[in-house]
Amino acid sequence: MKTITVYIQILLFVLLVLSVVMTIPVHCTANLLQNIDIPSSWNPVGSGARAMGMGGAFIGVADDATAASWNPAGLIQLETPEISMVGNYVYRSSDDSYGTNPEADNSNSIDKISINYFSASYPFELFNTNMIVSINYQNLYEFNAGGSFFLSQHEVQGINTWDLDRNIDMEQTGNLYAVGLAYSVQIHPKLSMGFTLNFWKKWFGNNGWREKYSESAAGTLTIDPPGPVFIVTPISRNETSVKNYEFDGFNTNLGILWNATGKLTLGTVLKTSFTADLDFSYSSSSGSSLNERQHLDMPMSYGLGAAYRFSDALTISADIYRTEWKDFILTQADGTKVSPITGLSRQESDIDSTIQVRIGGEYLIIDPKFVIPLRAGLFYDPAPPTGSPDKYYGFSLGSGLACGSWVFDIAYQFRWADNVKESILKNFNYSSDVKEHQIYTSLIFHF
Repeated sequence: MKTITVYIQILLFVLLVLSVVMTIPVHCTANLLQNIDIPSSWNPVGSGARAMGMGGAFIGVADDATAASWNPAGLIQLETPEISMVGNYVYRSSDDSYGTNPEADNSNSIDKISINYFSASYPFELFNTNMIVSINYQNLYEFNAGGSFFLSQHEVQGINTWDLDRNIDMEQTGNLYAVGLAYSVQIHPKLSMGFTLNFWKKWFGNNGWREKYSESAAGTLTIDPPGPVFIVTPISRNETSVKNYEFDGFNTNLGILWNATGKLTLGTVLKTSFTADLDFSYSSSSGSSLNERQHLDMPMSYGLGAAYRFSDALTISADIYRTEWKDFILTQADGTKVSPITGLSRQESDIDSTIQVRIGGEYLIIDPKFVIPLRAGLFYDPAPPTGSPDKYYGFSLGSGLACGSWVFDIAYQFRWADNVKESILKNFNYSSDVKEHQIYTSLIFHF
């Protein structure tokens, strides 16, 4: 009987060791991907090389086909039918710091080419009133990011001590886009109103993002209960997990444009909040999987813009834009509501609204046969972490050529921030210095 008791004790001890070993990847990685991280601007107010060349200060200008994304009331300024397309190249780099584990400090970069915007617009007159309709594609959020790092961890919990070397790879890809149907009407010679109906559907490929996490870990587990007996067990494990999110929703942009004087134009835009269906799937190399429908509340945002035309050649503009990020809420399949920014419940999260400020200008070199624009702008583009916003700043330069029915525009934008994204990997005292270079090109053809 005594022998059987000893065997049972040994068996229970071995099972204890195995159970602890099996929980190591969960224990060490549970907090790594608890948030939604948007590497691009959290506040995409519009598209277009011309607008971006002016620092994105375009709500009060909005006089080309990209107005559907900035201020749909401005579409009424288009006098002839036109087709436009905007391409975008982005190169983003980050210097990442892990305060608790300096051996993990590293630099990462990513680049991508994509279609940023496409539109077809048609102005017409009905009941002696000027009107215009357009159909638009806009790529609003870009999720491409990734990196690799090494962690050497020593952690004690009760009688258990882990010494682990971890090689971790994280990759995120995807984008969110909307197909819009826009309409604008001139209700007074100096006042127009408009709206854009945005359909966030997977009509042109996936509308969502994918997160892949891979880790290889090796080390030892030491169990040291009271008494002279302790055990050291070598441990190793390789784990890969993939999360997929598919996004489906609908919202509206509402805009007003007022030509207050012959030189001053004022504009305002409201982008309504909405609840999107978020089809979530999870799979891992260990065989676990999950498929469920979640819901993501997207926040309301609104802005004001002013443009002053000193002459036919010179225009100066400024925008201010606010987004209510406290209303950005993920509802899981079981009804639990969390902030995708913090990974915590809505009550535990302290999320401020963000306020963008953008100023810009355009000077036209006018020749009877062509026009060459010179553009520049500055902007403050905060992102919404816990507490005060992450502070992103930027500037832009732009030019182009208008000749006959064709208009070509190009813009360069540089956006940067120091010590941001601290809410993503809280357990590692993480922060990042970000530098982002973007080039926009637009081609417009007037019929």
